Amino acid sequence: MWVGRRQDRYRRLIAVTALLTFVLIALGAYVRLSDAGLGCPDWPGCYGNLTPHHSTQEIRAAEASVPGGPVTMGKAWKEMAHRYLAMIVGALIAAIMFAAWQNRKSFDQSPALATGLAGAVIFQAALGAWTVTMLLKPAIVTSHLVGGITILVLLALLLARQPGSGKLGERIIASPPLKAFAAVATLVLFAQIVLGGWTSTNYAALACVDLPTCNGKLVPEMDFANAFHVIRPLGVGPDGQLLTIDALRAIHWMHRLGALVVIVVVGMFVWRLNRISSGKKVGKMLGGMLLLQVLLGLSNVWFSLPIAVAVGHNAVAALLMALMVIALYRMNKK
Repeated sequence: MWVGRRQDRYRRLIAVTALLTFVLIALGAYVRLSDAGLGCPDWPGCYGNLTPHHSTQEIRAAEASVPGGPVTMGKAWKEMAHRYLAMIVGALIAAIMFAAWQNRKSFDQSPALATGLAGAVIFQAALGAWTVTMLLKPAIVTSHLVGGITILVLLALLLARQPGSGKLGERIIASPPLKAFAAVATLVLFAQIVLGGWTSTNYAALACVDLPTCNGKLVPEMDFANAFHVIRPLGVGPDGQLLTIDALRAIHWMHRLGALVVIVVVGMFVWRLNRISSGKKVGKMLGGMLLLQVLLGLSNVWFSLPIAVAVGHNAVAALLMALMVIALYRMNKK
């Protein structure tokens, strides 16, 4: 009974941390999309202070020197709110790892996943610092976005492994070919999330302003060489010149193409999952999220990237990835 109560508390700790991580992902998207990523251009503080309130003089001076630039009091608070929540999530994940090691025998669980989760958080914190100090380099910001989703996925997996997690951890009885197809669908979705991150961090979401064509053309003029050159500053090609609209169109167009692949592959997986009695519930959830994600993506273009829709597109991508990985885990559960 004593062990059971501790496991219940441990499970609740994981669930709360997963929820806060999801909020953190959405908040991070909001910070990025509202151009507040450099609201405090140092790290971890704001001009060396704990809060923007204590850096009012520096923020006002920066705002006066570059009107309409990345530094304002409002943007500083957005960025710091994101950092404060990240610190809370980091502390909770440290507590999860500590509890996993302390109770590894009584819980009869390896602490490896919880330890890996803590390692991911440390690396994610480093990416957060580099995001600011390297002035929003797309490769760093995209990695930071993907890192946040990875942490949510690991928390979801850890939660599904706990006794008392209910249907979240129930086994789905599936054939080996379907298990293999689930792995392929998960990889396809992950690749599309990376493409989506690259589109967002390069500010290419409105490089094509119509649907289904791109600025009136099914295959527009595109510059793939500069579009996917990874090691470069924001808005600049490897030659040091400003990134052209053709490069931004290439990024956007590839994200659209990836969306079509995801619709087909993940859609087929959902259809097959719904034919299994033990997989119907998660199949319906995946199908609903996939449909919602497609509608949000279309709305980004139709309505010229409303910030609420764009944040929702990021958030649902994270949920979709977590649910896909849980489905894969449940199909391979012994």
